[in-house]
Amino acid sequence: MVKTYKIAVIPGDGIGIEVMQEGIKVLNTLEKLNKDIKFIFDWYDWGCEYYLTTGKMMDDDGIEKLKSYDAILLGAVGFPGVPDHISLRDLLLKIRQEFNQYINLRPIKLLAEEDCPLKNKGVKDIDMVFVRENTEGEYAGVGGIQREGTEEELAIQTSVFTRKNTEKVMEYAFRLAKSRNKLNKVTSVTKSNALNYSMVFWDKIFKEKAEQHKDIKTETFHVDATSMYMIQRPESFDVVVASNLFGDILTDLGATLQGGLGFAAGANINPEREYPSMFEPVHGSAPEIAGKGIANPIAMIWTVKMMLDFLEHEDLGQKIMGAIEEILKDRKKLTPDLGGNGTTSEVGDMICEAIKK
Repeated sequence: MVKTYKIAVIPGDGIGIEVMQEGIKVLNTLEKLNKDIKFIFDWYDWGCEYYLTTGKMMDDDGIEKLKSYDAILLGAVGFPGVPDHISLRDLLLKIRQEFNQYINLRPIKLLAEEDCPLKNKGVKDIDMVFVRENTEGEYAGVGGIQREGTEEELAIQTSVFTRKNTEKVMEYAFRLAKSRNKLNKVTSVTKSNALNYSMVFWDKIFKEKAEQHKDIKTETFHVDATSMYMIQRPESFDVVVASNLFGDILTDLGATLQGGLGFAAGANINPEREYPSMFEPVHGSAPEIAGKGIANPIAMIWTVKMMLDFLEHEDLGQKIMGAIEEILKDRKKLTPDLGGNGTTSEVGDMICEAIKK
């Protein structure tokens, strides 16, 4: 019996459009090799160019349109001339919050020794996963600006942490640590010495969850100390659970540890599957290299692997990871960010050929 998946494709802006083509190419290759799986793609041209034409980042009924899909693939969002808070909040954050994608999952795994920026560290040392709270926290969007344009202008930004959501995020992290069976450890990122309400609340719930999972080791570090330890001893991390803002910042540092943003895959997950989950690379739209055909598509293709894992096709996901690791052996054919002279499309082709083999 053929399993058919409807995928909403939002290439977005800049290099998002280029790398998305390679992600779809990989899925088409897998479909040809596996007669029991089929993908139906619907493309949506939402993003900053759409905003410059229409004054909005997505259709007014965009959320309703997306509800029927099994998953959403997003390339990247952002373009000069469109304020970042508009491009982010009116598309990406809107989808995350409307579809209760409260888990942001970001793997940080070094695949090749050559890409490690740290001395005396290697593939065996850098293998962690961040579980980032994804719908509230510092990005809840609560606040406002008063007396705008006067000397008394005042900006207020309020973080929102609910017990229900915080518990679910931490529970997900503990279950993930158990399934990974690496260090069987969860690290919580906090800043409770300065944030005496939100992060004290976060610490309290983490302690409660730790009591429920005594078979899992735990540790808690302030966000500044966490960033230091990620550089000094990345091998000590397994699963890291963090708030929306702290997780966002630390995973960019993590991307550097694994060789750059060209490896940074991500997933926005609704674990209960009440709504479609969304899968996106973390690298952004990179307008400075858009249109040159040199963007690294590995993050997008790794993101496709995460989507297949979520759709319970881990075997196909493993084929993708094996192919990525294989093509990293020939450095000259990789994109310029990895020291090669290959193009986006050529790297995608190489991954597809490796999958076939």
